[in-house]
Amino acid sequence: SNTLFKNTLAQIPRLVFHKLECRHAAWRSSRKLTFQKQFTFLAFCQLAGQKSMRCALRTLSSLGKKLYHFGLEPFAPSTLSDANNTRPVAFFKDIFGEMYQLCRPQAPKHKFRFKSALYSMDASTISLCLSLFTWAKHRKNKGGVKLHTILDHTGYIPAFVCVTEAKVHDIKIGQMINLPKKSIVVFDKGYSSYKYFQSLTSKEIYFVTRQKTNARYKVVKRQRINKKLGVTSDQIIEIQVTGETLRLRRVGYKDPITGKHYKFLTNRFDLSAKTIANIYKDRWQIELFFKEIKQSLKIKKFVGNSENAVLIQIYTALTIYLLIAYQKFMSKSKLSVLQILELVAVNLLEKIDIEILLKPPSKKTLNDNNIYKNSMLAMIA
Repeated sequence: SNTLFKNTLAQIPRLVFHKLECRHAAWRSSRKLTFQKQFTFLAFCQLAGQKSMRCALRTLSSLGKKLYHFGLEPFAPSTLSDANNTRPVAFFKDIFGEMYQLCRPQAPKHKFRFKSALYSMDASTISLCLSLFTWAKHRKNKGGVKLHTILDHTGYIPAFVCVTEAKVHDIKIGQMINLPKKSIVVFDKGYSSYKYFQSLTSKEIYFVTRQKTNARYKVVKRQRINKKLGVTSDQIIEIQVTGETLRLRRVGYKDPITGKHYKFLTNRFDLSAKTIANIYKDRWQIELFFKEIKQSLKIKKFVGNSENAVLIQIYTALTIYLLIAYQKFMSKSKLSVLQILELVAVNLLEKIDIEILLKPPSKKTLNDNNIYKNSMLAMIA
């Protein structure tokens, strides 16, 4: 009897909201507009594609008594605006973290044979109008924020997101992130720093990245290669870092399709050279992730102009992404998250379960139903 919207949000256990409300002293907030209702309103803005706060409120008020099935009630614009501007962003960031912990066990494993967890690390800038978002100054006439993201290749879902000013350098946030031991992280030249490589190695974290053209190193050993696989070189090298010697592996690879030649650096010595090249190639998934969220989620137009309101909306949007991904994994649907979001947006007010939406009846079932209906009509006649 519940709408698709309420069934989708019901995937977040109630205990999660209760736990986070206790953690962030949420009882000090308005009793009428709780943290959960604020999140529900922002989730509606995301899934229904509402352009502004007032537009969303008009849409909800038109539902009348049906608004109860959304878990909402009429609110004044000033009440929502004050909540978005003053309430802690950490609450919504923690909801994102809780949803990731719920989603990951259901996600399919990465496509490689090794058992180590695989992550990609990158950042993407969201441009903002400087006249409206004066706090987000990036350049002289431009504004923006930067999404520093860790993508888990188990299901290709975001495991960590940090939103900063656009001028913050990628490696500054990368050095603050703690990854599990024995895991592999892939990143581009923006994170290239020998001190950072040394830090990851000391923490027993493996990495794969591209080598800069002006890199200085000493070849210690040359290993056998299979040119039929596109591998051009496989070397053990040494690099001097603050008076210490760092031993790495340098792999050369030529793409058979584009003909481009790549040189990779890694501290993982047991995998084949072709696997190292394939790991870096799979890093492209994080670029596809950025493209997907900018197309499907509402993170370019915001319901508030303050920094607090923007951050709350971004973390809510990414939580919605994980909610849809969770439904995708549970139903084992072959549709992408973007395609499922489109289906949900069209059927948001329908009283239908999302599993039925993702698994429509087959032609055989429809034919059987038609035969049954025709036979019943014949008996009545």
